[in-house]
Amino acid sequence: MNQEMKEHVKQALKQGKRLDGRALDEIRPIKIQTGIISTAEGSAKVKFGDAEVLAGVKMALEKPYPDTPEDGVLMVNAELLPLSSPEFEAGPPSIESIETARVIDRGIRESKTIDTKGLCLEKGEKVWSVAVDIVPLNFDGNLIDMGGLAAIAAIKTARYPTLNEDGSVDYHKRSENKLELANVPIPITVCKLGDLFIVDPTEQEEKAVDTRLTITTLDENTICALQKGGDVPLKVEDVQKMVELAFKSAGEIRKILAEVN
Repeated sequence: MNQEMKEHVKQALKQGKRLDGRALDEIRPIKIQTGIISTAEGSAKVKFGDAEVLAGVKMALEKPYPDTPEDGVLMVNAELLPLSSPEFEAGPPSIESIETARVIDRGIRESKTIDTKGLCLEKGEKVWSVAVDIVPLNFDGNLIDMGGLAAIAAIKTARYPTLNEDGSVDYHKRSENKLELANVPIPITVCKLGDLFIVDPTEQEEKAVDTRLTITTLDENTICALQKGGDVPLKVEDVQKMVELAFKSAGEIRKILAEVN
């Protein structure tokens, strides 16, 4: 973003205005659809305004890692395809895609929402692996929050594949058994521009921010993970303000997610 556009965004925010008309602490209208991918054990499409992200969950029986013979495997991957934005390029994973996957993965792991020991069928031999793939369909900023919400919605509705009598897996049939979720981690990224703070940044706003903090929260305003981005340092009072905004936004999103079955 050129300096003129960056200054334009900041001046508008100083007047309490955003380019799309929202308040500084306002999230774009959210829509969640599940069961989008018939070949996945769970899937969800999340829209924030016109921005769209798709998440799919695949489950498979695998041999556990030697150092955790009683734990199932959880993996989160984010792929940023050029079809969703001219900013993305084909090829090896970019720093942005790696960071997106790791921050979402950390939030899910640290929340302990999935009991990995409950995924074990035979110690040291058979465990369920849960792979979550996140793909933006129409990118317009705030990928971590949208991807994290899509991942949780997909996991929440995922059902195990059917096990045959001989122990093999029938991936064409899903059982009625769902993944048990102990918590619901919601990542909220709060951005700082000068002395101002915003949530749910658009692509243009992200290019203008000085620094950001992704706060993954659980019910009752419990923080389970943090990730800072940007070069500008944060003061203690900055972090406190950002946490307050994250709690507020997470509460709004939880109400929407609660309606997803």
